[in-house]
Amino acid sequence: MNFSRTSRTLLRAALVAGLAVVYVPLAVVLLNSFNSDRTFSWPPAGFTLRWWGAAWDSAGLRDALWTSVQAGLGATAIALVLGTMAAFAVQRYRFFGRETVSLVIVLPIALPGIVTGIALSNTFHTVLGLPLGLLTVIVGHATFCVVTVYNNVLARLRRMGLNLEEASADLGADTFTTFRLVTFPMMRSALLAGGLLAFALSFDEIIVTTFTAGAGVRTLPIWIFENLFRPNQAPVVNVVAAALILLSVIPIYLAQRLSGGDPQTH
Repeated sequence: MNFSRTSRTLLRAALVAGLAVVYVPLAVVLLNSFNSDRTFSWPPAGFTLRWWGAAWDSAGLRDALWTSVQAGLGATAIALVLGTMAAFAVQRYRFFGRETVSLVIVLPIALPGIVTGIALSNTFHTVLGLPLGLLTVIVGHATFCVVTVYNNVLARLRRMGLNLEEASADLGADTFTTFRLVTFPMMRSALLAGGLLAFALSFDEIIVTTFTAGAGVRTLPIWIFENLFRPNQAPVVNVVAAALILLSVIPIYLAQRLSGGDPQTH
């Protein structure tokens, strides 16, 4: 499609404006984490590392960070198992209701978080009689983390085909050996990409967590929300937000690179 020079200029301007709306506020957060003024006057009168030291020394922050890591790892582990099994079932087998199963798996990530949170809270507390805590947070996060693993593995299985697996079987390898030596190496990057995205999705989740976390269970997003409007904690919250911005780049970048790679064919 060919565009006129004016159209290309307008498209570039729209692109720059759209990116600015997203990334300028993030840049402001990064700068404010070094702002020497507690009230975050703009432009900053000076810069300091004081707030980074205060964040490092905060016991509540460290506990919330560890809780988020535990929830993320637990949800990612469940998502890797269930998402991979579901992707294999949908891609490799033909059965009644296959498309419905695929829809049901993907649906949780499309539902409003508050709906999912209320449904899970009622199920855990009223139907199952389970006390709300870290376990219920992990299960709640896994409901939508499964989708990222499922989509990544399903896409990789569609690209792989069955030729190499059939060749392995023809050479005498059993099902487990074929999976270990042929299938798994070709889908390893898709699993890693799905796991990274699942962990990132779980790590910053707050709505479902609010409904499924019991008393005393605080993840990092909940800690940030609780301390956001406390004058003595606002600078520390800015530091945490800045650190999360920087750290979030790593799993997203790796997942993008891994999911875009071609499956091994040798």
